[in-house]
Amino acid sequence: MKLKIVKKLMIVGLCVGLAACATKNELGEDAAGVLNGVGIAQPGTLAEFKQVIGDNILFDTNQTSVNDTGKVLLQKQYAWLLQYNVTNIKIEGHADERGTRAYNIALGARRASSVKSYLISLGFNASGISTLSFGKERPISLCDNISCWSQNRRAVTIVMGK
Repeated sequence: MKLKIVKKLMIVGLCVGLAACATKNELGEDAAGVLNGVGIAQPGTLAEFKQVIGDNILFDTNQTSVNDTGKVLLQKQYAWLLQYNVTNIKIEGHADERGTRAYNIALGARRASSVKSYLISLGFNASGISTLSFGKERPISLCDNISCWSQNRRAVTIVMGK
């Protein structure tokens, strides 16, 4: 009985110890320094980019062109990237679970390419943008209906560094 309690305490201690370790994100920011005391992202952090600006561009079924809502979001992303001198980003293309793996990889690649082209048209340096397609392999929502599928049809802007 005592051995089980000791094992549980060791596991809890390990978890607490790992949680206390400071990690740094892609821009070298400490995890604790990203949010202020009330959970609002600090300006210029990746948390601000994701929470305030938004990093997901959504697409309609089988579509690869950026719609008007996506264009507004990409304009906000571009302004933020320019303001904080970000020169390297990656665009990940995604699709919903319907269709073959090969079809969805190609669809995700075209979505990422569309986002890249739009950012370039705004003035972002083409050499600072890489693209990658995951097709249907990395869904953010798992269920078998339109509400999930619509969240998975996306391109995600990942800030790689300044």
